[in-house]
Amino acid sequence: MPYGTLYLIPVPLADDAAAKSFTPYLVDTINSIKEYIVENEKTARRFLKEAGLKTPQSELVIHDYGKHNRDMGNADFFKGLQAGNDVGLMSEAGCPGVADPGADIVDKAHRMGIKVVPLVGPSSILLALMASGFSGQSFAFHGYLPIDKVLRAKKIKELESTAIKLDQTQMFIETPFRNNPMLEEILKSGNPKTKLCIACDLTAATELVQTKTIADWQKKVPDLHKRPTIFLLYHGNK
Repeated sequence: MPYGTLYLIPVPLADDAAAKSFTPYLVDTINSIKEYIVENEKTARRFLKEAGLKTPQSELVIHDYGKHNRDMGNADFFKGLQAGNDVGLMSEAGCPGVADPGADIVDKAHRMGIKVVPLVGPSSILLALMASGFSGQSFAFHGYLPIDKVLRAKKIKELESTAIKLDQTQMFIETPFRNNPMLEEILKSGNPKTKLCIACDLTAATELVQTKTIADWQKKVPDLHKRPTIFLLYHGNK
């Protein structure tokens, strides 16, 4: 029996952004499958309801791969796929597999010979890059920078140098409750001429996307506390 298909299903980035995120194909897909591998079962069920799921949720099989359930030796995640059933993979927000532990699920699916199909949907990384005005020809996403202040300051300077050397946009994130200390460090350690784009609350009603030099940001510093944010650095020669 041929294996089923693993569909990578993007989830809205903000609570009020459902209408901006769903496509007809996504809605058709979730109504054609009854099994999911998800990062957070509660948010996944809410997303499916908002997206127009017609199947009673009591009939769904949902595997939780949250931080307490990431034992890749757990074959239950793949039994449905091996039996020929299509399965959906969902992150808690955004695109599964992108800055997301779901990449491990996708990797194992490939190693098992399971077909993987990505669906169109919101990615905070690409949305931030699109809106920054920085180079979209060459860019790098670094995930989280070091928490240690000395190492973090050193990394910021390294990213500035790389941006100049490679003409490359440098992107990174921080845990939302540590955004303000991160921004403070960028403004303290960065070159005043370096361009910084702050992309915050993407797709939400409170969305903020703005590009300024570090010198200009120092004049009026936004409050980013507990607001999902992408930071982008680029050289000031453009």
